[in-house]
Amino acid sequence: MAKVTAQLVKQLRDMTGVGMMDAKKALVAVDGDIDAAVDHLRETGMAKAAKKAGRIAAEGLAGVYIDGNVGSITEINSETDFVSKNNQFIKLVKDVTEAIAEGNPETVEDAQSLKAGDGTVATEILAGVTKIGEKIELRRFARVEKTDADVFGAYTHMGGRIAVLVTLEGTNDEEVARDVAMHIAAINPKYVSRDQVSQEEIDHETKVLTEQALNEGKPANIVEKMIQGRLNKYLAEISLVDQPFVKDPDQTVGKYIESKGAVVKSFVRFEVGEGIEKREDNFAEEVMNQVNK
Repeated sequence: MAKVTAQLVKQLRDMTGVGMMDAKKALVAVDGDIDAAVDHLRETGMAKAAKKAGRIAAEGLAGVYIDGNVGSITEINSETDFVSKNNQFIKLVKDVTEAIAEGNPETVEDAQSLKAGDGTVATEILAGVTKIGEKIELRRFARVEKTDADVFGAYTHMGGRIAVLVTLEGTNDEEVARDVAMHIAAINPKYVSRDQVSQEEIDHETKVLTEQALNEGKPANIVEKMIQGRLNKYLAEISLVDQPFVKDPDQTVGKYIESKGAVVKSFVRFEVGEGIEKREDNFAEEVMNQVNK
């Protein structure tokens, strides 16, 4: 049996939002496998979904830049939210995002040597660190190319807490593309359509939903229909074209863009701090005391 450590308990608690002892019991039940523990908590109804796995904790800004048939989107992190309002930091995000579009790097490491501002991405970030006094880093980026028959849609929310870059095919209407980008920012789909969902993810979700239904004590003859209904609901929730359009909930995003003669080719959505923690909570001793009981 794998040792259930305080670190594992804390990680599961952060991912699911359950209590500390419930997290410990779940880990013990599955021999310390954290992914299995998440499923265990969902199956028993203690965690509706592992939606907190990508919780926001780091600060900074996400930026979008479009130049003709090239678009780029970045996330640059700082230690505090105060820095994201600093004019030098805002300019840094703009300069780096433009540099990504123009330079087409493959990795974050490659991006460091790109020309940006008065120097390079690396020197501009260093200048920011020196003057602002906080750790600043380029965390991630995406660069997208389109054809003349496509249109980009860009949207930033809350001054750059969320940024979206979407590409539509079959229209040159920038307003339509921006509306779709706004929807993506608000609703956070995982895929363009359910066709992109892997069989592995579908099988995994089916297993979890099956256990949920059985643990609810539902009759066997209706379990299968329940599972199919819930699976369809799950796929609709994570697929952009199946989601009710935020500006007109009476139609789906798919129906909206179809009425404009368009289809969604791709989208990128960055939310500042997804999946990373701002700081370690100071309760390790408390957790260890509980684990060792």
